[in-house]
Amino acid sequence: MSESTLTIGQLGSAAGVNIETVRYYEKVGLIQPPPRSASGYRHYPVGVVHRLHFIRRGRELGFTIEEIRALLTLAHHPDEPCAQADQLARQHLAEVEAKIADLTKMRDELAKLAYCDGHAVHDCRLLDALSCHDDHCSVDPSQG
Repeated sequence: MSESTLTIGQLGSAAGVNIETVRYYEKVGLIQPPPRSASGYRHYPVGVVHRLHFIRRGRELGFTIEEIRALLTLAHHPDEPCAQADQLARQHLAEVEAKIADLTKMRDELAKLAYCDGHAVHDCRLLDALSCHDDHCSVDPSQG
């Protein structure tokens, strides 16, 4: 093995991802399959570490595999306008803000239900809130 290549374990360690993640990114085409030694070991170019850092950071920010694929394509054209990257960021920001709003509603609702003053299940606020209160509902949750 050359000093300019890394085994999959070395690559994973250097990029801060596990071996299965490296294999997955290879499978979905975010990184190119590397040459293999005669014994079948993968030998990744050292430059793949930077690409994996980029991918990992994108995943940490919640971008999908397809969004990261688009961002990687853009990153390979540094002189092009960044309008497409800005659009992806704005779209993703809107999705994150919508999720935050949904989670805030969920938190507020759970806060109302979390501290039950009842002493028996029939007084439980959470179970009551989960039960059907619609006049058309005929399913009894206790009948499983």
